Amino acid sequence: MRLHVADHPLVAHKLTTLRDEATDSPTFRRLADELVTLLAYEATRDVRVEPASIRTPVASTTGVRLAAPKPLVVPILRAGLGMLDGMVRLLPTAEVGFLGMIRDESTLQASTYATRLPEDLSGRQCFVLDPMLATGGTLVAAVRFLLERGADDITAICLLAAPEGVQVLRDAVEADGTGSRVSVVTAAVDERLNELGYIVPGLGDAGDRLYGVV
Repeated sequence: MRLHVADHPLVAHKLTTLRDEATDSPTFRRLADELVTLLAYEATRDVRVEPASIRTPVASTTGVRLAAPKPLVVPILRAGLGMLDGMVRLLPTAEVGFLGMIRDESTLQASTYATRLPEDLSGRQCFVLDPMLATGGTLVAAVRFLLERGADDITAICLLAAPEGVQVLRDAVEADGTGSRVSVVTAAVDERLNELGYIVPGLGDAGDRLYGVV
């Protein structure tokens, strides 16, 4: 499994403001949107393209276009929705599916409660949006769900990750023999998880910071 930590001053600057408990929800949403676009640039470095012949105002030339089938962007509800606009800004022709997953706060295990995805994902590159890679349970379940439907290349884009969660995901996909098909792109890998399964220093509950407590 490949892990890429975006090392860029603008990423660090926006992440610092996201972490600040004084940052209100509207500002948090705007900065998360901007940060996702920066991360998406790194995450799509290996997006599949095909040659395309065009004519410029001066001459004929060959460039590239996104290859078929179109990439699929999959936000994990609900917090992943706050990352969607930033992702499709960079990939406006991508298709969007939705995966609803919830974590049991006592067992820290994830379960699926809603899906809106093609039944057959054969040959598809999928970009999973989940703000926090904490315990890893949600992302492991999401990746396995997509692989079972035939996806052959999955990149998870996370604002933050904990080393424990990264290891859980790595162990899971390498045990399945699918490690080479899975990547994680994140703005930072933090120190650790606390006893409640939150990333430290982290930024709190991403869903609550995006949308308020409901």
